[in-house]
Amino acid sequence: MPVRELISRLINEVRPQAGTTLPENEDALKCDICGIPLENPFLLSSSVVASGYDMCARAFEAGWAGACYKTVCSMDILETSPRFSAVTSDNGTLAGFKNIEQLSVNTVEEDMAVIKRLKSDYPSKFIMVSIMGQDEEEWMSLAELCEKNGADAVELNFSCPNMQEEELGSDIGQVPELVEKYTRAAKMKTTVPVLAKLTPNVASMLPAAEAAFRGGADGIAAINTIKSITSVDPVTYVSSPDVNGKSAVGGYSGNAVKPIALRFISELGHAPGLNGRHISGMGGIETWKDALEFILLGAGSVQITTAVMQYGYRIIDELKSGLNYYLTQRGIKSIKELIGSGLDKVSDTTDGLERNTILFPEFNAEKCIGCGRCFISCSDGGHQAIRFEGRRPKLNGKKCVGCHLCLLVCPADAISPCRLRKKTF
Repeated sequence: MPVRELISRLINEVRPQAGTTLPENEDALKCDICGIPLENPFLLSSSVVASGYDMCARAFEAGWAGACYKTVCSMDILETSPRFSAVTSDNGTLAGFKNIEQLSVNTVEEDMAVIKRLKSDYPSKFIMVSIMGQDEEEWMSLAELCEKNGADAVELNFSCPNMQEEELGSDIGQVPELVEKYTRAAKMKTTVPVLAKLTPNVASMLPAAEAAFRGGADGIAAINTIKSITSVDPVTYVSSPDVNGKSAVGGYSGNAVKPIALRFISELGHAPGLNGRHISGMGGIETWKDALEFILLGAGSVQITTAVMQYGYRIIDELKSGLNYYLTQRGIKSIKELIGSGLDKVSDTTDGLERNTILFPEFNAEKCIGCGRCFISCSDGGHQAIRFEGRRPKLNGKKCVGCHLCLLVCPADAISPCRLRKKTF
């Protein structure tokens, strides 16, 4: 085959015609956190990816709008080794990620020096600092130090699931009274915006969110990681990660938690008492489309860690270009126009959903590979509405209830919804 000639034609002839022309500027991505401008909605979340000057500086140079610096505290932090484990997908990527990591290992003075230098070198970038105190006095003093050293905002870590002591991390986020008390303490010593970062390890996030606003919070950050055990070794009986024969429940993140995160963002977005308050959303964001989903359900900014750990800071190029192209194609002048615009399409309950129509599946014979997955799933997990004849599926409309299980299991994308709904009564 004339490989060189084919590649040359692809680059010089096909690519210019098939390529997407991106907008010349990124003005549509501009937004803000509590009135403070952001060049785009993408921030590093408080974690190892934002834990030093060099890391944050490289992220800013790459195009990230800002960062939430890893949680500053006055405690002596000693980390375990190893401290990460993961659930991998079929292609080897990280579907879910577990960590038992804690807070910044630096002293408060060292971290404040980093914050001061970052703000001096990158004045246009948004620098938020996560903090965790052990009592009201510490919450006050840490918040005050952050503002004095140039932080644009402070994030209160009420949600880390990996703390050793009681009344720290997620223990706070599960008790609204503590959320209110420590939020009020932090607000007493700072004038910059304060966001309470809440735990998903609760049935409802609203009590803690409402308590944070009673304490004076300017916004909410959600979600932090979900308490988890990723696996247990069948030989040693030790869960992962194995730290010299022992392990612990840790925080779960990555794309696998996105549906849970979206549920909490929706809950916050629907709450009348939180209307107009800033929500910084996170939890499983890897692509621009993931970020858009958070924005549609009420997030005004988004934060990312696990995807950066897997793919690097460079993902910001695709995040920005993809979202910018989407806005341009739809004629949307500002990303802020979309904040919360999907909330009226979702409800906490299934009340009010249409129940007297069926949307049948439709089979594409050209795409079908004859694997029989749809037939097996419908027979053993559905309503026995598919026959398999000549290695091709046939639908029995009298039995089909339109559940769409067949669409989800088809590996060839050969099944799609019909265009029209059919009345059942």
